[in-house]
Amino acid sequence: MTDLLQRYSSKPVPRYTSYPTAPYFHKEIGPKTYAIWLNQIPKDSTLSLYLHVPYCARLCWFCGCSTTITGKPERIQRYAETLRSEIEIVTKALPTKMLVASVHLGGGTPTMLSPKDFSDLLDQLRNRFAIAMDADIAIEIDPRTLNPELIKILSKSGVTRASVGVQDFTPRVQQAINRIQSFETVREAVENLRNAGITSINLDLMIGLPHQNTDNVVRTVELATKLKPDRVAVFPYAHVPWLKKHQRMIRRTDLPNIVLRREQAEAAATVLSRYGYIPVGQDHFALPNDPLALAARTHGLRRNFQGYTVDNADAIIGFGPSAIGTLPQGYVQNSPELHVWRSKIHHNTLPTERGVSLTTEDRCRRLAIESLMCHYFVDLENVGLNKDTAVVNVTAFNTMIGDDLVKVEGNRLIVTDLGRPFVRNISSCLDKYLSNIFLHSRTG
Repeated sequence: MTDLLQRYSSKPVPRYTSYPTAPYFHKEIGPKTYAIWLNQIPKDSTLSLYLHVPYCARLCWFCGCSTTITGKPERIQRYAETLRSEIEIVTKALPTKMLVASVHLGGGTPTMLSPKDFSDLLDQLRNRFAIAMDADIAIEIDPRTLNPELIKILSKSGVTRASVGVQDFTPRVQQAINRIQSFETVREAVENLRNAGITSINLDLMIGLPHQNTDNVVRTVELATKLKPDRVAVFPYAHVPWLKKHQRMIRRTDLPNIVLRREQAEAAATVLSRYGYIPVGQDHFALPNDPLALAARTHGLRRNFQGYTVDNADAIIGFGPSAIGTLPQGYVQNSPELHVWRSKIHHNTLPTERGVSLTTEDRCRRLAIESLMCHYFVDLENVGLNKDTAVVNVTAFNTMIGDDLVKVEGNRLIVTDLGRPFVRNISSCLDKYLSNIFLHSRTG
């Protein structure tokens, strides 16, 4: 395994939360195109909504999200007002008041919103969309910014799921990533959420952090299971200081190597399995009766920009700077610059900056890659691909067959148990947009 990890870790491959992936979005897809696409969504479609809140009280040095630091409540209030204006612009472009099956608030730190701003935002969504009675309304939470008044509003507004950021409970690791929070802080947040009726709890952990070792990971997972979350995500840290300058505060020499990262991932999985959690895809775990685990067992699991999901909506509408939407025609992304996003909305214009339209072949390859990422197999014929032309990097793929990472049975590509850590590398062999992709690819 060590040799495989080292050989397949030298060049990056996408995480495949979309296909085509975000680097292939382009500026030919702008506000006019997005307006047309919105209007063309069939009236009987079901939507999902993603709302981005790009503010945090303090910067975590591991963060790869689009966010900024502020301690000014009035700034966040102005942002919430502009976000509601974007909702108005988008809903005017839709053909009707449309059904919504799920709402996700991410960031940044959505709990930076004041109780009033959060309440007003959810009220507006219910006024402009037909929010299903059983809609999954989820919010990402920094337990350090949670207070009783906000919890009360979250419950009153119909929030059903909370994803609580943990990362690692080890003080030295927390110091190295600039995120200090005790187990007691997290425990109190989880208990208060449950007492308010928000009973579906996810915990987000990380591996590959500075000064982190396998013992740290095991201890963190053990503590996390004491809180009995429905789902646990164990995300690998991606060190990209050339993209996220604040990550320069983390020294590469303090990071575990690829072999140690794999040991950490396996240790986390072992502990979670011991406590009854079912592995879901690459980095998620869920209790057996959780919808995510059920979807994994019945091959109903999906993958999008929020990771592994049971979301089967016909379209995802993104609000806020950098937010990405998925429509039947393709992908769109808002301007990531806060001032540009705000200026466009103030001029009553959709803040779309780039995107990509989907061809028939794109849709087929997207289904194939999603199946590999979610279920570790794909029947190429079932997704509309020709088995003789589906693989665009034959040399790399054949080498992976020789390494016993993947096998071919008729029209089916099947990832072996040995190959599961390398499923992104295998998926990249079906990606026609990747150029100069060779055998050695980073699994991240």
